[in-house]
Amino acid sequence: MDNEELIVEIDNRGVAYLTLNRPETHNALSAQLIKELQHACDTLGQSDDIRVVVLTGSGKTFCAGGDLRWMKSNIGKPRPQRIEESSHLAKLLATLNKLPKPVIAKVNGPAYGGGVGLLCVCDYAISTADAKFAFTETRLGLVPATISPYVLKRIGEANARRNFLNARVFDASEAIKMELVAEVVDEDLLDVTVENEIKLMLKCGPSAITAAKELIAHIVSHDLKTNEQYSTECLADIWETEEAKSGIDAFFNKTKPSWIK
Repeated sequence: MDNEELIVEIDNRGVAYLTLNRPETHNALSAQLIKELQHACDTLGQSDDIRVVVLTGSGKTFCAGGDLRWMKSNIGKPRPQRIEESSHLAKLLATLNKLPKPVIAKVNGPAYGGGVGLLCVCDYAISTADAKFAFTETRLGLVPATISPYVLKRIGEANARRNFLNARVFDASEAIKMELVAEVVDEDLLDVTVENEIKLMLKCGPSAITAAKELIAHIVSHDLKTNEQYSTECLADIWETEEAKSGIDAFFNKTKPSWIK
């Protein structure tokens, strides 16, 4: 992939590393970076060779949110064009949220505004202990609109009210309490902690992980009666897959399933 603002690296295990590469702007989300991330996610999501995706930032910042120059350029545009520009970020967040691969946010430093939105659409976020977080939009006369559906699902209404309305900066210890991130480690342990999570995911059936993500998304958005039907059919369908047969056979024969080389 030829990118200007995103580094894409894929190792021989099928682990894709997406690095926001605008350190001079603290990896702020420009129109170009959003476009490149969208293309990368579309491509990786369709590849059977990709097992895990890791999202991080270059330098000392994860992501400072939306690029203010990009936002300023949109102020004078007609409303339909402003909506179109806003929709690009909305589409990217939706794509990452539904990506049929496990996505780990490797939060290597501060995450503000849209950067917090990015980590909220990842399945698992691991942060350095010195990282800072904030929803800075209201300080600029803006609102965290596009990211709000995913942020509220992650941290809940009470925490959103506590932090959307004052744009305060909070630390990683508070971020883990509100379940914004799942794990906080010292900077020198970030790489090994992410790698440990990758290894766990690589032991799981790739199709099963995809089905599990779909299961979660369905269960949290439907009523109990609908979920009863969906979940029973889901299990019945999984029993028919070659991956399930391989996993169960491997358990009884004390061998490795087909997805572990």
